[in-house]
Amino acid sequence: MLKIKILVPIILIIFTLTSCGKGFFKPGDARKNPPDPKLRVKKNLEEGKGFRLNNAISGNQGTNFEFASSNELWRASLDVLDFMPLTSANYSGGVIITDWYSEQNNDNESIKITIRFLSNEIRSDAIDVNIFYKKCISTNNCKVNKQEGQLKKEITKQILAKATIYKKQSKDKNFKPYIMSTPGE
Repeated sequence: MLKIKILVPIILIIFTLTSCGKGFFKPGDARKNPPDPKLRVKKNLEEGKGFRLNNAISGNQGTNFEFASSNELWRASLDVLDFMPLTSANYSGGVIITDWYSEQNNDNESIKITIRFLSNEIRSDAIDVNIFYKKCISTNNCKVNKQEGQLKKEITKQILAKATIYKKQSKDKNFKPYIMSTPGE
């Protein structure tokens, strides 16, 4: 009985692994790939099909962590909203919420902005900006409503423009051409 309990999972694993050959592993076309391994590596890296370990192993470069500061949309949103006090900035939840803000000592009217991140891509539908307006007649008599308008479009436009600049700066800074080493180096 114990042999059957061990034998059945092993057979299932072997059967599962052998069925991966159809469509999962795509064989390379020898006519399209150079025979020299270094040239194949270079071609694959240029096409985005590989990665390099040599810099991390040799100690030339530190570890790359994915922090909120590496997300261009997040950084741009915080920069655009830097004049407003923040109530919540939750990167893992993908939400930035400002506190009520009013200009020129006008306590009767104020705005609150909420930004939800729907994607990390720099696109107009990647962020959802909501603007809430609050008008108060007295201290306890306030009316809050969400409005679509020019301010929402302008904030979205500023965030996307700044994120695009950050993305370009990041690409320019991190670009490292593949340098082929010759035998004997």
